[in-house]
Amino acid sequence: MTERDDEAMDCRPGCGACCIAPSIAGPLPGMPHGKPAGARCANLDENNLCRLWNTDALPEVCRGFKPMRSVCGDDRDEALVRLRVLEEATAV
Repeated sequence: MTERDDEAMDCRPGCGACCIAPSIAGPLPGMPHGKPAGARCANLDENNLCRLWNTDALPEVCRGFKPMRSVCGDDRDEALVRLRVLEEATAV
């Protein structure tokens, strides 16, 4: 991992990888039983933008995710792969 990989970055508008690839065990608005890995969050719109972004309804688990190059890579496809690998590595 290079220093560049650890750099914080801004979310890519229209990416939505963090709203698709990982599982979320706790309840989310519109998904009271959480979300399985690979499923789209109910709050992700058709343009892969979060409908809850910058609102008080954004779940804490989502607030806690900070995009980093080591996780998000260089584009959406790379982010989906990296997040899926992380999901599989941490599945119980």
